[in-house]
Amino acid sequence: MALLAETPDVFDQRRALRRHRAFATALLVAMAAVYVAVTWSGETGFWIGLVGAGAEAAMVGGLADWFAVTALFRRPLGLPIPHTAVIPASKDRIGTGLGTFIERHFLEPELVGARLRSAGISRRLGLWLADGGNADLASGRLLLVAALVLRSLNDANLQRFVQVMLRRELRKVELAPALATLLDILRQNGAHQTVLDHLLDAVRHYVAASTDQIMEAVEQRSRWWVPKQVDRRMAAAIAEGIVGYMAELKARDHAARATFDAAVARLVADLRGNPEYAARVNALRDRVLASPEVADYLATLWQSARGTIEQELAAPGSRLRQALAGILRSVGAAIAEDEAVQASMDERFEETVMALVVPFRKDIGRFVADVVKSWEARTIVDRVELAVGKDLQFIRVNGTLVGAAVGCAIYVATELVR
Repeated sequence: MALLAETPDVFDQRRALRRHRAFATALLVAMAAVYVAVTWSGETGFWIGLVGAGAEAAMVGGLADWFAVTALFRRPLGLPIPHTAVIPASKDRIGTGLGTFIERHFLEPELVGARLRSAGISRRLGLWLADGGNADLASGRLLLVAALVLRSLNDANLQRFVQVMLRRELRKVELAPALATLLDILRQNGAHQTVLDHLLDAVRHYVAASTDQIMEAVEQRSRWWVPKQVDRRMAAAIAEGIVGYMAELKARDHAARATFDAAVARLVADLRGNPEYAARVNALRDRVLASPEVADYLATLWQSARGTIEQELAAPGSRLRQALAGILRSVGAAIAEDEAVQASMDERFEETVMALVVPFRKDIGRFVADVVKSWEARTIVDRVELAVGKDLQFIRVNGTLVGAAVGCAIYVATELVR
């Protein structure tokens, strides 16, 4: 794994580390320069000795702490000194310890449950969704995911799946009771008589417009010795009689109307109580569903529906997006205002997290350990040094200053003893 990408945060961390490291090194160099200057000066006296002793002790303290800090991350001066480059050498042990620590202290069931309960996740979610901008954002993201899923599906396979599913579900529907209910409603409202009126009008108009065809049919079936003029008059009379009878049937008090009403009533009763009629209707249903025309119709219906759905999903101001955003806002407001709903949602959320996380905490700890073990040594050194290296440079500064103070104190004590 490579070093950390130079994001702005990482760049700032790296610059701060260089600055503090340069300061600690400059302080050590300054103490060395003071020591060298005092030693080469050849001067003697209490104050010269005090400064020299302080500078010498500061160099010792600064060098010791430089060695200690450097030994954590790498070998000082590249020398193979034992017990140096501690972090790279202990990378696997660090990963195992970190994974175990997370497993035992971060994913402990009671701790996770208490943290989830105190977080008030459902109320925060409700307040967030109640904001119009957040609801619009959430609806946009949901529709984007839906569009990606829809585009990723194989159209031919999906079309086949939809057809198979629709046919399977339609075959489960018992049409006979539904058809009986529909006919019964039409009969009670008198709508079946209106349907009969339309049928009579259609037959009457057809017969009136088909006089020539009726004449040809009469002539073909007439005897050879019957004059054609007689055939024509007979055909005209037949057509006229049919048209007239159709007009008579338009009267609601006609006897045929009562017969038709009784026939519809018998059909309703048979559809509801006669298994033979139900079987016939179901057989007709299966034949219709198995016909190629129905398959072509379903395919056309799917293509049209898919195109409409894709347009709605892609349009920024589509009605689907607006409706979904409105629903999310309403749901968010309802959640934010109802403490009982919040408690129920928090409980479900806690159960879900506990079911997904706690049983697998050993696996999560092992995953963390494996991730750390997979890092290159220089990667883990870079990450740890960026995280704590700046503070470790203060150890060098403190070591230099404390060394100087201790050196001065020892020198003064020695002079007093003398």
